Amino acid sequence: MTLTDQRLLELREKYASGHGGEISDPGFRRVAAHIFSERGTRAAPYSGIPTLLSAPLVELSDSEAFDALQVALLGIPMDLGVTNRTGSRFGPRALRTIERIGPYNHVLEVAPVHELRVADIGDVPFRSRYRLEMSHEDIEQHVDRIVAKGILPLSVGGDHSVTHPILRSVGQERPVGMIHIDAHCDTGGAYDLTKFHHGGPFRNAVLDGALDPTRVIQIGIRGSSEYLWEFSYDAGMTVIHAEEVTGMGIPAIIEKARTIVGDGPTYLSFDIDSLDPAFAPGTGTPEIGGLTTREALELLRGLKGLNFVGGDVVEVAPQYDSTTNTAQAGAQMLFEILSLLAFSPSLKA
Repeated sequence: MTLTDQRLLELREKYASGHGGEISDPGFRRVAAHIFSERGTRAAPYSGIPTLLSAPLVELSDSEAFDALQVALLGIPMDLGVTNRTGSRFGPRALRTIERIGPYNHVLEVAPVHELRVADIGDVPFRSRYRLEMSHEDIEQHVDRIVAKGILPLSVGGDHSVTHPILRSVGQERPVGMIHIDAHCDTGGAYDLTKFHHGGPFRNAVLDGALDPTRVIQIGIRGSSEYLWEFSYDAGMTVIHAEEVTGMGIPAIIEKARTIVGDGPTYLSFDIDSLDPAFAPGTGTPEIGGLTTREALELLRGLKGLNFVGGDVVEVAPQYDSTTNTAQAGAQMLFEILSLLAFSPSLKA
């Protein structure tokens, strides 16, 4: 279209006055109405009490507000199960400090924090900073309270061992499927006299009857630990190595994931070390040759409409990344998963 004098006049009449929240497109206007005041001002993203994805803060003691939620964002600041570098206990706090995530997901066409009844409900209250198995009990009991109300839990770890008690809760009535994006399969056995560590949550969940291995796909697997993952293959999980991603392509991986989990209840677990350390160095067990952030976003967005019953982002250890890029990536992945929950058949009315 050529910019004529008449066209320029029309644009000036439409856009030269007013403020940025006065938007004609009905889809964009729907989002802007949540963000702009009548005077055209927006809340400063760096002000106020920081919460996950800038969601409202709801205390569990406020039973009326809590019971009404569709999705509960919660922190799990526990890393007693790591096999390498500690520090993911600081993951929830790091993600809460990241501003300007959302509000609009232009690919999925949703503004989840504003279009869902969602809140940050704080952190799991642990009885001890030193006892791993007790911490897992605390996580399961806390998530049980969420699930009992029909609320979908979306958690921020913490090390990946925290997903085992979450799966015990969401899979207590029937085993769930899982889309697992990670550098490691995390289906190892007992190490150093305990099976409760971040290298084995999904073996534990299968053996507990909470996770159906035939409805599990693990994407991005790589590194030197392949010899530990016999259980994944023997139990019937599908493993997509990072080396296969380029040849297969993200669309083919999305199609395979959708076929494997079907329309049954499915959990989504995203370990930040699935990303190449060029994008996310702040993690306990970095492995080169991982996904790019663009690949991860495309993968997640291709899962729209699946029957998700919860999800998590784990293993962000911010002190190993002075740029804060790892926390930024983790917060964005959390936003993408929240966006997916908006389309889940399990979302309560």
